[in-house]
Amino acid sequence: MTESMITQLQPLPDDWQRALAVVAHPDDLEYGCSAAVAAWTDAGREVTYVLATRGEAGIATLDPATCGPLREREQRASAAVVGVGTVEFLDHRDGVIEYGLALRRDIAAAIRRHRPELVVTLNHRDTWGGAAWNTPDHVAVGRATLDAAADAGNRWIFPDLAEQGLEPWNGVRRVAVAGSSSPTHAVDATPGLERAVRSLLEHRSYIEALTDLDPEVYARDFLAETTTAAGKRFGGIPAVAFEVFDR
Repeated sequence: MTESMITQLQPLPDDWQRALAVVAHPDDLEYGCSAAVAAWTDAGREVTYVLATRGEAGIATLDPATCGPLREREQRASAAVVGVGTVEFLDHRDGVIEYGLALRRDIAAAIRRHRPELVVTLNHRDTWGGAAWNTPDHVAVGRATLDAAADAGNRWIFPDLAEQGLEPWNGVRRVAVAGSSSPTHAVDATPGLERAVRSLLEHRSYIEALTDLDPEVYARDFLAETTTAAGKRFGGIPAVAFEVFDR
């Protein structure tokens, strides 16, 4: 198939000022999203991270009581590299996140608290495309985030949030899903790619447990591969791809 026959990705609209990124674990955003985040913060946009867990079950050689605080520190350092100063944790249990009202409520509360126009999350589908199976945590958080974008604007869903001072927010214009096998839009990764590598490298404990490769080689090769692949549908420019749902 020639490039002209491949459906091209559209630029992600930039008609927003505040974004809220909601994912399951430390490192979820760094595996592909942070180059876009760096570009956004460079442009003066405000980006906040909300993580459902502290990733405490993510390293087999570390018990959760040790692993959770370590991964939290790494996530905060990682976010700072790309200009994100606010990182919140919802304290759901890593590996056994349940999709349901409790998760939707927590994410809706975060949306009401931060009042974003753009919400970002990770692939909510069963697979990454083909035979690569997704994890239950990613599926649960991604799906709950898509639902919570609507929940946040409805006064009669989770009315206790308004009683706590979190008034409804119906200003989310779109939800952008990273890591989807059905992307529709993209962001130029070139300006933020080097910081994206450094951001991923802040998760050194996780990377060293995951692979025997040199962490910098691993991070650089992974991000180069993913942004180059997305760029084939974005005019040959290295890109971060998203599946965008308008609201």
